[in-house]
Amino acid sequence: MFEAVEELVAEHADLEKKLADPSVHADQANARKLNKRYAELTPIVATYRSWKQTGDDIETARELGADDPEFAAEVKDLERHRDELTEKLRLLLVPRDPSDDKDVILEIKAGAGGDESALFAGDLLRMYLRYAERVGWKTEIIDATESELGGYKDVQVAVKARGQIEPGQGVWARLKYEGGVHRVQRVPATESQGRIHTSAAGVLVTPEAEEVDVEINPNDLRIDVYRSSGPGGQSVNTTDSAVRITHIPTGVVASCQNEKSQLQNKEQALRILRSRLLAMAQEEAEREAADARRSQVRTVDRSEKIRTYNFPENRISDHRVGFKAYNLDQVLDGDLVAVIQACVDADSAAKLAAA
Repeated sequence: MFEAVEELVAEHADLEKKLADPSVHADQANARKLNKRYAELTPIVATYRSWKQTGDDIETARELGADDPEFAAEVKDLERHRDELTEKLRLLLVPRDPSDDKDVILEIKAGAGGDESALFAGDLLRMYLRYAERVGWKTEIIDATESELGGYKDVQVAVKARGQIEPGQGVWARLKYEGGVHRVQRVPATESQGRIHTSAAGVLVTPEAEEVDVEINPNDLRIDVYRSSGPGGQSVNTTDSAVRITHIPTGVVASCQNEKSQLQNKEQALRILRSRLLAMAQEEAEREAADARRSQVRTVDRSEKIRTYNFPENRISDHRVGFKAYNLDQVLDGDLVAVIQACVDADSAAKLAAA
C-alpha cells in the first residue's frame, strides 16, 4: 500500500548524510532548504518504520499464538495499532501546500453595512490579533484606514511565526481558510430601535512573498506619491509621504500611508505588492493544473459568506464545512482553534478521498 514511501525513506537517509557534512552548512540557504525537507520527511519515515515493525510483530504473534494463547490474544491489539498507524501515515502523505510554512499578509475590508461593517472589521482584526498572540505569532499592522466610529474601513496586517515551525502549523497553513466574506448579525451600536442588522466584511489572506519568490522589474512599476489622509500627526496631512505602487503588466495596486517617511511607505507597499503578485501567480498555476489541483491544493474554497457571526445566539457557523458552535464571545477573543481545525480536517478528508 505504501510502496512509494520507500523512496522517501531513501531520500531521508540521503539528506541525513548531507546534513552531517560540515561543508553543506557553508551555504546557509541550501542548508535551510535541506533541513526543512528533512523535517518534513522525519515524521513520515518514523511512522512508516513503526507500521512495518508492527506488521512483523503481528506475524510473529500469530506464529507463537499457535502454541501460546497469550500471543494469540495480542494479535488483535497489534492489528488495531497497525490500523491506527495506517491512518496516520495516510494523513502524513496527503499532498502539502508548498506555501504552508510561509508568513501571511491579512487584509480586512469593511463591506456592505456602512459604519457597522467597519466596526465589525475592527472586531475581526482584534480576533486575529488575539489568536496570533495565543499561538505565539508576531503581528504588525502595515497600513490602516480607520472609520469615524472607531472601526476600520481597511486594515492590512503582517502575521509571522516565531522559531521552528512544525509541519502543518505555519501561519499560512492555519489562516489560509479565513479568506472570504464574513457576515455578522447583531444589533448595531447605531441602531436606536433594537433591530438586528446583517452586515459583512471581507478578509483576504495571501502568503507573504520573499524577494526571491517574485521577481519585479522596476521598469514595470508606476510609483505615485500623495498626501496622507486620516487623523492628524507628524508627517500626516503635511507632506506627500503616502505611496501608491501600480504593477503595470497586471494592474495590481498596493499603497501605504502609515509610515512617517516616503521611503518607509514605499518599502511596505512593495511588500504588499510582492505578496499579491505571488498569490496571483499561484492562482494562475492552479487554473492551468486543474486536474492536479483536486489532490494538491485545498478544497475548502473561498466562497462568499464563508462564516456567520450571530450575536443574539452567541453562535458562529462556518458554511463550508458545517461547523457550528455557541461560543462566539470566546472566538472573537481569539479562540479560533476549533473553527480552523474543522476546515483543516475537511480539507484533509477531501484530499484523502481524491488521492
